Amino acid sequence: MQEIKSDRPVFPFTAIVGQEEMKLALILNVIDPKIGGVMIMGDRGTGKSTTVRALVDLLPEIDVIANDPFNSDPTESSSSGMEITKIKIPMVDLPLGATEDRVCGTIDIEKALTEGVKAFEPGLLAKANRGILYVDEVNLLDDHLVDVLLDSAASGWNTVEREGISICHPARFILVGSGNPEEGELRPQLLDRFGMHAQIGTVREPELRVKIVEQRIIFDEYPYDFRKQYEESQQELTAKITVARERLKEGNIKVDYELQVKISEICSELNVDGLRGDIVTNRAAIALAAFEDRSVVTAEDIFKIVTLCLRHRLRKDPLESIDSGTKVQEVFSSVFGYN
Repeated sequence: MQEIKSDRPVFPFTAIVGQEEMKLALILNVIDPKIGGVMIMGDRGTGKSTTVRALVDLLPEIDVIANDPFNSDPTESSSSGMEITKIKIPMVDLPLGATEDRVCGTIDIEKALTEGVKAFEPGLLAKANRGILYVDEVNLLDDHLVDVLLDSAASGWNTVEREGISICHPARFILVGSGNPEEGELRPQLLDRFGMHAQIGTVREPELRVKIVEQRIIFDEYPYDFRKQYEESQQELTAKITVARERLKEGNIKVDYELQVKISEICSELNVDGLRGDIVTNRAAIALAAFEDRSVVTAEDIFKIVTLCLRHRLRKDPLESIDSGTKVQEVFSSVFGYN
């Protein structure tokens, strides 16, 4: 008889077949959240939500101040004698019909006027602090709400203002959006503010499809036994991510000046507006070097991440038949002198 557990079992990250581009983008954002989140576009039923949940399950627990609505880091607090507890990294699902008040939080104006107390009811951004905010079908979300999310993700703070009363709280989270291209794209201005853009398709190889189906059937039937098979690989990946984060904190990984010039040359050749593309590509290359336990960024690192960082920043030409990802790779090969 199988043991009954209270937690809902999550499909193991290391058991996910294929979708390497999406997995790499998520891992790099976890190593360096300043990359700026990831937008995942792909067909229905390609495992977008499953992969995001599997990633959260993989990450180590964090220290928080007990009963704190913002999951505050004890090392950043000046108070002493507070109770510290460990929690799983929070993952907040943003429902499609969410209002701005539900997302940002609300101020009780009546209480503020009658009692002179700033009574703040935290929203989903407070809950997502130091975690992951996942927005499925982000392309169907109201543009204003997407703007609010991107502003908070970029600044790390959420400000709520009502009737002359203002409250500010930390909102440092990794924003992960997903969507189906058939339901429309995000506006280019909003798309540009996502650090990375992963495109995933349905697996076509019959053998791989059979493997995925078999895995899913076994997991649905015997989830805990299935997870046990991947315990070792899960722990190895968790340790690898933890070491990469520490390496990044040390600040010893640098991109050579010549490589920086080539990154900017690629962005210039592709007519990428602004400098976000240059910054994100440099950050992602450093995060990848940290993940692979190296102190030097190579041209190969840049090749692996440049498409993820730039494909969504290209201007769309309706007469252009070439895929934006292929275009980025062609320009990379030209700048780096690869055939």
